[in-house]
Amino acid sequence: MYTGKIIFSEEKPSFYSHLKRTAFFISFFPHLIAGPILKAREFYPQIDSKRFDRICWVEVVKKLVTGFFLKMVVADNLNTITETIRYPYFQGFSSLNLLLLLFGYSMQIFADFAGYSLIAIGLGLLFGYELPKNFNFPYIASSFSEFWRRWHISLSTWLRDYLYISLGGNRKGEFRTYINLFIVMLLGGLWHGASWSYAVWGSMHGFFLLIERFILKDRLSQQKRSFIGMIYVSSTVSVLWLLFKLTDFSYFLGYFKAIFENNHIQVKFGIDQVSILYYAAPVILYHLTYLLKDKESFSLWFSKVDYLGYAMMLFFILVDSGAQGKFIYFQF
Repeated sequence: MYTGKIIFSEEKPSFYSHLKRTAFFISFFPHLIAGPILKAREFYPQIDSKRFDRICWVEVVKKLVTGFFLKMVVADNLNTITETIRYPYFQGFSSLNLLLLLFGYSMQIFADFAGYSLIAIGLGLLFGYELPKNFNFPYIASSFSEFWRRWHISLSTWLRDYLYISLGGNRKGEFRTYINLFIVMLLGGLWHGASWSYAVWGSMHGFFLLIERFILKDRLSQQKRSFIGMIYVSSTVSVLWLLFKLTDFSYFLGYFKAIFENNHIQVKFGIDQVSILYYAAPVILYHLTYLLKDKESFSLWFSKVDYLGYAMMLFFILVDSGAQGKFIYFQF
């Protein structure tokens, strides 16, 4: 298995050998459509003969079961409900129902993309290749800088390595650092699509990173995890995800206008609202498990029910998969 270390061969590879390796790297299908973004220096050292008995089957099954559960059970079922986040349908919902739909879409977009990444990583392991981790429980982040160390990690590191550092990073003074951060996030938004909604999404993330850096400065890396910080970041991130659903910026503004003005509409609490809470629960539990894993009592209990959890996810994949839908990130 790949250990993260780059091993250089003493013998310089021939052009034909290098061409074959490059063609294989480009065509390695698990990561092609939506990541994780794979760098040649991480992949080339892993190209060698593979043995069937060296496959880590336990990790393969865990990654695939979790990935398919997040995609097919959580994201696809939530997708059926959040389809009502469309103009003009959302105008008829109460303020509380609109907020609940926004929460459901935030859970959906995580389950959809993290699920795809886990499936890709699991398939890579099945063929003997270790793809980079792409999500690290992003909704527990207490700051925007931490969020981007946990969300779509392969993209954020790519933006850092090839844009932020190339622009000068933090080596040319504080003001230039702010400008570089904002430019990188703006371009990161436009990477998703050439429209105002994605530009605004990237710009807002850049703005919050600037404010955070300006206020906390050197204390940011030493900041302790706080519940208020987690609520602030996850709520703000969820609001900004709406720009992915309502790509017409006027509809995005109209949605928030409806949140503030639709207090007079009666709150509806039916099967759709219960379903949002039901299918969002695994995402919340997924993050809570990570937060509690270092507690000795919980760790001991979790080790006993670990495989039961995977068995339950497999059961729900078989009996409660939602209507088949495309991966959200396929459009980008």
